[in-house]
This record gives sequence, structure tokens and C-alpha cells, in this order.
Amino acid sequence: MLRVGLTGDIGSGKSTVGRLLAERGAVVVSSDEMGRALMQPGQAAYTEIVNRFGVGVVLPDGALDRRELARLAFEAGRVEELNATVHPAVLAEQARVAAVLERERPDAILVVESALIFTTKYKAEGRPWRERFDRIVMVTAPETVKVARFVERASNGRALSADERAALENDARRRLAAQAPTRAFEAECLLVRNDAGLEALEARVEIVWAELLGLNGGRERRGMEG
Repeated sequence: MLRVGLTGDIGSGKSTVGRLLAERGAVVVSSDEMGRALMQPGQAAYTEIVNRFGVGVVLPDGALDRRELARLAFEAGRVEELNATVHPAVLAEQARVAAVLERERPDAILVVESALIFTTKYKAEGRPWRERFDRIVMVTAPETVKVARFVERASNGRALSADERAALENDARRRLAAQAPTRAFEAECLLVRNDAGLEALEARVEIVWAELLGLNGGRERRGMEG
């Protein structure tokens, strides 16, 4: 099984690239979706978050107020505190999913979508990212494009006032600054530049997919020769 990390800043379009890879046959899992599941009421991470951040991050229905939690994390400098609660559980779940898939489909290409592959201080089963993944795909885009995509997604189609737009743009830039160390690893990645529309992106993903297929085929051949 080929293990691929898919990363990129917020607004880079890594989820779109993940969808395109899934359409081509990859098994794609999202760290964000895993994190959301592990932060539901009844999960250990939920209880720890409420203990750390207080009942102010709990909505009337008992679910976590993710917007308030993000505000506390990014504006109050508590990102690492949140990461210490969620990341170990997410990485453990990723390792579990990978182990099951490798048993059931040893020829699969597993793609793990995560913005924090390089920057998290926590490691699945004590393994750094170079041991967890055979290849990393990094999605890139100009900062202005990433900020615009973040604002569009955060507004959810709602018309924004000038002050609301400025606040969201500042939030995007804060988050991008926190993810800046990721870009130091570009030389070790397969790069997918997402700056020219869906058709161009699909063509670039097709090139990357062909390389991943070749790598996976090479692994299979080496296994048979061994």
C-alpha cells in the first residue's frame, strides 16, 4: 500500500485535490473530518476540550461551538493547547485506518489530507512524517487566492459588510502565518499549483496521479521480487 500525505495551507484547495484523487481511485481520509468526529459529545477529546476551554465553547444542543473554539485558539494564542488535545487522537485514528486498509487492500493508495503534516508536534505511534508517508503532495496557491477562498467559504454565501470581510481576511492571514513553516518542505513534495481554474487543476492532478500509480506499482514489484 502506498501512503500519501496531502497538505497545503487553508484556501489552497487541498480538499478539491483530494476529491479528484478519490475520483481516480485513491482512498482519501480527512484529518479535519476525523477531528470533528472525535470532538463530538461522548468522545474523550470533547470532554478534555470542555475541561480546558470551559463551557463557553459548548452550544445549547451540547455540541462544540467550533467558531468560538477557533477564536480562542487563534486570537488568544491557545492553538497548541487545542492541538495537544485533538492531534494525538486524530493521528491514532489515522494509524488505525491505515492498518485496516493495508490488510484488506494491500494494493491501495491511501491519501491522508491534513494541513499539519509537517508542523504537528505529535506523531502517530512515535513515527515522524517521513516514516508515516511514502510521498507528500502539497497544494499551493497565491496568498490572495487563499485568503479569498477562505472568506468565501467562511461567509457561506452570505453578503458581508466591509468590516466583516476585513475581519475574515485578517483571520485568514493569521491562520496562514501559523501554517507558514509548511512551505519550507516544498522541495520534498509533489507540488500541485491551484491558481488557474478546475480544468487546469484536473490536468495537474492527473500528472501527480500517474506518478503515484507508478510508485505503487514499483512497490508491488519490489514486494514480489523480495
